[in-house]
Amino acid sequence: MQGQGAVHWIDYLIIIAFIVYAIRNGIKSKDVASKNVEEYFLAGRTLPGWKAGLSMAATQFAADTPLLVAGMIAVSGIFAVWRLWIYGVAFLVLGFILAGSWQRAGVITDAELTELRYGRKPAAALRGFKAIYFGTIFNCTVLAMVLLASTRIAEPFLTWNEWLPALLFDPVASLVEWLGLDLSTRVPGDPDLYVLSANNLLSILAILLVTLGYSATGGLRSVVATDAVQLGLALVATGAFAFMVVREVGGFGALQQGIQEKFGGGNGPGGISATEILAFTPSRAREASLALLVVYATQWFFQINADGTGYLAQRAMACRSPRDARFAALTLTTVQIFVRSLLWLPIGLGLLLLIPTDVGPEPGGGNEVAAEARQVPGADEEDVEPRPVQEPKEAASQAPDEGEQDFARQRIKEDREFAYVEGFKALLPPGLLGLMLTGMLAALASTVDTHLNWGASYWTNDIYKRFLSRHLFKRDPGPRELVWVARGSNVAILVISLAIMSQLPSIRDAWQASLLLGAGIGPLLVLRWLWWRVNAWGEIAATIASLALTAPLLLLVRSDDPDLQAWIEAVRMLTMAVLASGIGIGTALAMGPESDESLGEFYRRTRPPGFWGPVAEANGGDPIADRHRLYRGIGAVIASALSIFSMLVGVGSLICGSPPPTWFPYSGAWIGLCIVVGLGLVPVWYWLGFSEASAEPKNPPPEDPDRSEAAEEQVGARPDEDEGGRRRGDYDEGGNGGGDSG
Repeated sequence: MQGQGAVHWIDYLIIIAFIVYAIRNGIKSKDVASKNVEEYFLAGRTLPGWKAGLSMAATQFAADTPLLVAGMIAVSGIFAVWRLWIYGVAFLVLGFILAGSWQRAGVITDAELTELRYGRKPAAALRGFKAIYFGTIFNCTVLAMVLLASTRIAEPFLTWNEWLPALLFDPVASLVEWLGLDLSTRVPGDPDLYVLSANNLLSILAILLVTLGYSATGGLRSVVATDAVQLGLALVATGAFAFMVVREVGGFGALQQGIQEKFGGGNGPGGISATEILAFTPSRAREASLALLVVYATQWFFQINADGTGYLAQRAMACRSPRDARFAALTLTTVQIFVRSLLWLPIGLGLLLLIPTDVGPEPGGGNEVAAEARQVPGADEEDVEPRPVQEPKEAASQAPDEGEQDFARQRIKEDREFAYVEGFKALLPPGLLGLMLTGMLAALASTVDTHLNWGASYWTNDIYKRFLSRHLFKRDPGPRELVWVARGSNVAILVISLAIMSQLPSIRDAWQASLLLGAGIGPLLVLRWLWWRVNAWGEIAATIASLALTAPLLLLVRSDDPDLQAWIEAVRMLTMAVLASGIGIGTALAMGPESDESLGEFYRRTRPPGFWGPVAEANGGDPIADRHRLYRGIGAVIASALSIFSMLVGVGSLICGSPPPTWFPYSGAWIGLCIVVGLGLVPVWYWLGFSEASAEPKNPPPEDPDRSEAAEEQVGARPDEDEGGRRRGDYDEGGNGGGDSG
């Protein structure tokens, strides 16, 4: 047994080294980020595609995601992870269909794009709503959830009560108890609840202080540079953990055999069988109902980020060329769906053998786990401390209504999530443990820095610049003034997120409602790029319809039967999508298109693919070529999705010993077929998405959509220049002068 369980000084040294690197990076980027908001929020639109893609992947690599995957595998099997993998389709849609237009738009935020696409009235109101909703409500809630989830990583290792003198720590613990802040993973009533909550609060504040230091100082350029290192650390550390887990169980063969022997009779966690645990395909999976398949297949489209809206679009807009923007989305998909998954799967399976699950099906039963039952083979007793299995914090009120089976599954899921942390604490030796801790904390920092920078872009560019400064005070803010507003916005967003975090359990229902809201808005966000008839009234109508339908769907479409939950979710999502999108499209058709001037400006600047017939003809475009670009993009999405997913299933089945589908019961042939299809499609999607035949159209220098037709055009930078005086659009696919030739 290699691990010692305790954190060594070498481990702390690795963490400190990363902190020094991150802060130095922010200081290094400070001067260039201070020039203007384009430098601060979009790194001067100079990012290469690979770096932007790694930054996207680092943000998606939240510290709690591997814990979530470990819990999903134990409760529902590998097939359940398709719920996360399917979003790869949305990433590829962004890359092969929309990224080029996002990059050419020349805007700072997706909220600003609203006015460019729809004109001024009522687009200004829609822009303001999006800036407030995405920049504050949505963004701060996500950030609060990420911070709270990080306590599962920090709590076992960052023991401030042991490091700080009582004179410093006791006031913090007393304040936490007085405020009733439950930031611990322990159940209510635990005697150490507020001590651990105080530890976690100090850990969160320390992480935020470091992250705020480089994010607010250096802007997106420092965020992206740090993200690349953060992702590398997280992947290397996870790879080391996977190696140690597989070695501890005796190799991949022993891992596969152990799962079959231990759970072959359906005696896995919650009654799951070995075949169901290992299955990639629905025919072998646990409870893969038609409703569940519908949810998995469509949720990537029926969501509020369907067209990349948010920080993914920000990274695409920060790329130096449309080709780089496409490559960024492909990099994100490959790293997130293929690379990190193949590291997480053997960890989740191996921990089922190394750290047995001992959770009774009855609420309150099987609650105490003996050290010998949970001990990793070969570990000393102190390596894996006995602890109570964590019950869901709302379990007392939910268990009687939702049924014992659902209650037990939730407890098992949380047990396996904690087993992930216990596993690397017990297995990794000094140095590797520090690398793992640094990787996990860096993954948290990469998510936090993105949400701070992205949220501040709305506050600065849309709320302050567009509405407060230009509209209310009738003045044009200076570039450095906006940068200082951006830095202050980072702090404000942080404070709001911490306030939300303290009330997170009470707003969980509201958060679920916001996710349902996105199902009705997502299709309109995609259609606005592809069809000239979509207008502001259509998007507003879809938003209002979604708001009106959310409460009735949550209250009326419900059941306490856990076997019906997939159907409930499918009915809610599809009902919302059909009704809200239908209302939005109907309203758009009834109200007529946007003005020729607005449509022409948007088309000339972004050159969107799809159905822009009369607009294209009036503005020097080729309607047939626009449609063909859409068809090529769809083909590239399909080919690349099949390629990546086939490789994932093939290689994943090989290392995990997963069964083939029932309709193709030949394991070796199935694995070979998946790998051959995955590799064989690579030249197809490359030709469709990156060859000369797929070249993006050139775009003329755009105008600033924030300026009015009269007075504001005379203020500040020329319409065809950014705030640094550089002409927009003067870059080819490699970032050099000459236009976006593709």
